[in-house]
Amino acid sequence: MTKLRFTLLASVLLAVLLASMTFGVMVGSVDITPSIIWEVLFTKMGLSAEATASKAQSIIIWEIRLPRIILAAIVGAALAISGAAIQALVRNPIADPYILGVSSGASVGATLVILLGAFSFLGTYALSVAAFFGAILAVVIVFLLARVNGRTSVIRLLLAGIAISMVFSAITNFMLMTSKQQGGIQAVIHWTLGSLAGAKWSTIGLPFFTFLLIFILLLFNYRQLNALLLGEELATTLGINLDRFRIFIILAVSLLTGVVVASSGSIGFVGLIVPHVVRMMVGSNYKLVLPISALMGAVFLVWADMAARVAIAPEEMPIGIVTAVCGGPFFIWMLRRRRYSFGDGE
Repeated sequence: MTKLRFTLLASVLLAVLLASMTFGVMVGSVDITPSIIWEVLFTKMGLSAEATASKAQSIIIWEIRLPRIILAAIVGAALAISGAAIQALVRNPIADPYILGVSSGASVGATLVILLGAFSFLGTYALSVAAFFGAILAVVIVFLLARVNGRTSVIRLLLAGIAISMVFSAITNFMLMTSKQQGGIQAVIHWTLGSLAGAKWSTIGLPFFTFLLIFILLLFNYRQLNALLLGEELATTLGINLDRFRIFIILAVSLLTGVVVASSGSIGFVGLIVPHVVRMMVGSNYKLVLPISALMGAVFLVWADMAARVAIAPEEMPIGIVTAVCGGPFFIWMLRRRRYSFGDGE
């Protein structure tokens, strides 16, 4: 893809993302026009002194809907680039960030908080902190199991991830089975299916800056990611320390996914599907794959969140159900109808 076509594609996706986020703020029980949304936004940013929006509209836009939409975009972008990086790491097109046990580890942490009241001294941050530490603990165990004689094997990494995911899922199921708190059980199930309902301005900062940091680090290392797709021997001949680079990818993706899961719950399919779509559009060069994946992942999750809010209104459907319902058939359709390159093959 030429630089001009990439710039045009990125510009179009950015415009689609802004339009999608504006439409996402409009969706709800209170009708709000796009002009009111941007007026409130400019006023809050100090770019406009006059505001015709009512106080109620201003609160709904600024305090409730806008943080949620922004968090959806951040989570979508983070999961998409994490999926792209993991697929390069394991050279497997069906891998995603959760294959390292991040989701199941976070679920154990969240279940401990909801059912047993763990970390209660942290107040409203208890759930996020416990989910984050659960995710990191699972990844550390997977990494230690996969590392033998000072080397990390991709096969051992995959197998250890599957095994630890099953163990942590069993722990979560055991706590659910032995609990008598019906409300708590429903809350755990709802959290494991993903939700952005708890988004606040105070909860956006950490996911945003973590995403920004990991995105920049991955983009600086796009040549190494491209080399991974070509195979271990060729990557080694290019002077890449494979073991050290794999540790870097595992830590970076685990940190980003752990922070995101802690704020939104477990949302599947984004990190699996989006990189595939992007490779069909721009090829396998990670210099192009990473930024386009971030934009497309953000657009996808903003629309998924809107669908979750309107599907069974006034109730809210877990966003993980929406991503699975949309993503599964779309993924199968892509595999059947299109061809794409993954590394040096098709």
